[in-house]
Amino acid sequence: MGSELAVFGGKKAFTGSVVSWPIHGKEEEKALLQVLRSGKWFHGSKVEEFEETYAAYQDAKYGVSCVNGTAAIEIACVAAGIGAGAEVITTPFTFVATAAAPMRANAVPVFVDIEEDTVNIDADKIEAAITPRTKAIIPVHFGGLPCDMDKINKIAKKHKLVVIEDAAHCWGTKWKGKGAGALGDLGTFSFQQSKNMTSAEGGIVLSDSETLAESARSYSNVGRSKGGGWYEHYRLGSNYRLTEFQAAILLCQLKRMPKHVEKRERNATMLSDALGEIPGIQVFRRDKRVTVRSWHTYNFRFISEEFDGVTRPQFLRALGAEGVSCGTGYPFPLYKNPMFQRDMQGPSGCPMTCPYLKSAPIDYRELHLPVVEKTCTQYVGLRHRFLLGTKKDMKQVITAFRKIRDNAKTLRDLKVNA
Repeated sequence: MGSELAVFGGKKAFTGSVVSWPIHGKEEEKALLQVLRSGKWFHGSKVEEFEETYAAYQDAKYGVSCVNGTAAIEIACVAAGIGAGAEVITTPFTFVATAAAPMRANAVPVFVDIEEDTVNIDADKIEAAITPRTKAIIPVHFGGLPCDMDKINKIAKKHKLVVIEDAAHCWGTKWKGKGAGALGDLGTFSFQQSKNMTSAEGGIVLSDSETLAESARSYSNVGRSKGGGWYEHYRLGSNYRLTEFQAAILLCQLKRMPKHVEKRERNATMLSDALGEIPGIQVFRRDKRVTVRSWHTYNFRFISEEFDGVTRPQFLRALGAEGVSCGTGYPFPLYKNPMFQRDMQGPSGCPMTCPYLKSAPIDYRELHLPVVEKTCTQYVGLRHRFLLGTKKDMKQVITAFRKIRDNAKTLRDLKVNA
């Protein structure tokens, strides 16, 4: 394809329209008005209905809703008994909440490197990070692609560890036929504005354990207990409850999920089949045990050396000009954030300097995990809204990639902000 790149004045390859987000309609309006007019904005029936419906959708027995996905992970940690002196193994390629939540429970995050071809935590490296203080593993199913839960659950069983899935990208995803978030001891989800189903904010904790679910509910409901009085508080909890308005919206959003998941799967497969043939574009591996995947982002690596030396900023500038907007994700691994890059001494360093830790504080400034650090310089993600487009839209996206690859040499002198 010799057509001139749009960044130099040529015609755009993608002329379709990207789906507006969030998606809503008369269903949400009707549901919100029903709650409004009922006067039961709190302690109505919608929250309980959503918890039961969503838990069943993900193949879990119990669901405990809450204000957001960050709170969901914190609730799961506390419900599982994770606290002062504990270490929690997780990935550094994730949003800060995955590590901040166990820290709020006074536990210490221990980061393990990721797989190059999935960007999920490398299960083969987990055991080397286990110490006598390790209490849990928090795998993150990035972009809707589950981690190797067979290996992770086997390791957890061997070492008597709790598994808390961060399934914030996994609405509808299934591993060997069972829903993500119901594969470990506890699973957490987010319904924040950018997510594939949303109520602006919101979250949920899933579990097959009645004991863990009741513990999670108590912590999210100011320490109250099932069957106890309104002013009886059995543990130190907080108010993380979802509202009837949010639950009403989420019930409507959930009805759209099966068709949306199917369309994203179909379009993502079409993209992978074509983009995987382009030098410099490395699509990620799809594990055969993933029977359904909810694509929160369409992810790939951009390999500059295989793209005629074009830099990632140059590539993204050209791709955006063609009408296909992509993002670079996390600029650095989680442990390189300022909150971890400080001297962990004294009370201000808690929980890393917690007296119950009985070991030297972790110095994240000395941590170096090569795969994730390289990934942060190569990762590119296409937003999930593109995957709700038509077959024609996908063909135009593919055309944009091929057009840029065919004209790669003309981009090498393109000036962009790094």
